[in-house]
Amino acid sequence: MQPDFWHQRWHDNQIGFHQDQPTPLMLKHWPSLQVPAGTRVFVPLAGKSRDMAWFAAQGHPVLGVELSRIAVEAFFAEHGLTPAVRESKYGRHYEAEGIELICGDAFALDEAALADCGAVFDRAALIALPPNLRERYVHELYARLPSHCRGLLITLEYPQHEKDGPPFSVIEDEVHERYARDWNVTTLERRDILAQQPRFAEEGVTALDTVVYRLQRRD
Repeated sequence: MQPDFWHQRWHDNQIGFHQDQPTPLMLKHWPSLQVPAGTRVFVPLAGKSRDMAWFAAQGHPVLGVELSRIAVEAFFAEHGLTPAVRESKYGRHYEAEGIELICGDAFALDEAALADCGAVFDRAALIALPPNLRERYVHELYARLPSHCRGLLITLEYPQHEKDGPPFSVIEDEVHERYARDWNVTTLERRDILAQQPRFAEEGVTALDTVVYRLQRRD
């Protein structure tokens, strides 16, 4: 998707992907990763996700990246925070209470920007991208995360011909194929959620699963 697509979605408040609470499947499975206290968590295509506030409350510094300035500024406003703001080659940085959000292009982040991110959480990034960008996203951005990084990936699976993305369907075989070069991938849970997502059913989708994966970066 082109950046203008996402800027328009935020401008028009068409953000059905946003959740008003931390992701329940993240709350369930994050403890199993045994991420050490103080480990910085990378949240790509972060929007104004409340997951970031949850990580910070657990003592994890957060680095998020998001294209939309509307989303970034809304996150801090909704949490009653006044961030310090600075510019860098990566974009405009907003930082408060252990949470740093870069308003910029995720693909512009290099190894130096991600060097201290020992964990990653992806709920709505991979599935927001069409196939050609998913390949680039995994093979470029994820490749810049440090050795021994670990994290959770949450995807959706549905018959892609029944609905236009985003969010896109990313099947289990694709996840393993794309991450196999650098990451060990373990499927933690698959859950049928069609009954909880009426807008998918209204669009003619006949099956909808969400799948949770544990990711472990190899040396």
